[in-house]
Amino acid sequence: MLNDIYQNLDPIAFSLGPLVVRWYGLAYVAGFAAAAFVIYRVARRWKLGMSEDNLLTLMVCAIIGVVLGGRLGYVLFYGDGYYLAHPLEILAFNQGGMSFHGGLVGLLVGGAVAARLTRIPYLTLADLGAIAAPIGLFFGRCANFVNGELWGAPTDWPIGVIFGGAAGMMPRHPSQLYEAVLEGLVIFCILFALSRKLPPRGTFVGAFLVLYGVFRFLIEFVREPDVQLGYLWGGWLTMGQVLSAPLVIAGIIVLVWAAKRRLPQEGPQQVAETPAGE
Repeated sequence: MLNDIYQNLDPIAFSLGPLVVRWYGLAYVAGFAAAAFVIYRVARRWKLGMSEDNLLTLMVCAIIGVVLGGRLGYVLFYGDGYYLAHPLEILAFNQGGMSFHGGLVGLLVGGAVAARLTRIPYLTLADLGAIAAPIGLFFGRCANFVNGELWGAPTDWPIGVIFGGAAGMMPRHPSQLYEAVLEGLVIFCILFALSRKLPPRGTFVGAFLVLYGVFRFLIEFVREPDVQLGYLWGGWLTMGQVLSAPLVIAGIIVLVWAAKRRLPQEGPQQVAETPAGE
């Protein structure tokens, strides 16, 4: 029976003297590296003419947006007033605490900056990012499992896992792995398959928002809520569900808008050069 499994994985991948490298950090590196590869491949498939400089600019903006947005999102949505009393702890990235929804906002803002710098339409960049983002989610959720954090609710299902520590010795849903599969692998496979065609600009953003919002909302029913918040609104909704429901609505709106406008995917805008001497 799988519910006899005790999760005792070491969150530290390796250490070299004072340098300690954790699986969670490696998950971010792997996620961004894989995302860059996917974006480059899809951009070539779409014949966007994206240069290596464009790709580097996009990834730098995305990394900054995800890290800052994810941290600030956690502080605002999940801090429960702690960071107001300890403002310096906001910068303590080594202590963990990242929010997907905050990272999503940061990614959208970073994409806007990248669009201005590369002259690639914003929604084209957003669509590329939507196809690649689930890979990062997959690695991140696997790292959550290794860390023994964000565990699920108690279960007598044969797939229960004992995390120990604050989670206790009872078998729990490995909700991190549920999210890794649904929010990561499933969404990526759907969107990457869809990229073989060339749907209107904004289609992938809308599809990602709908799929992620639905999967996250459902998984929250078997995921333990954050201890500092508990259940909200009558004792049955979690903060993750409160933040995910609007994503579904926003995704539907974007899909309808994209279908009506039918804007083509485009690469960098060509700037006409004035011949010398004129």
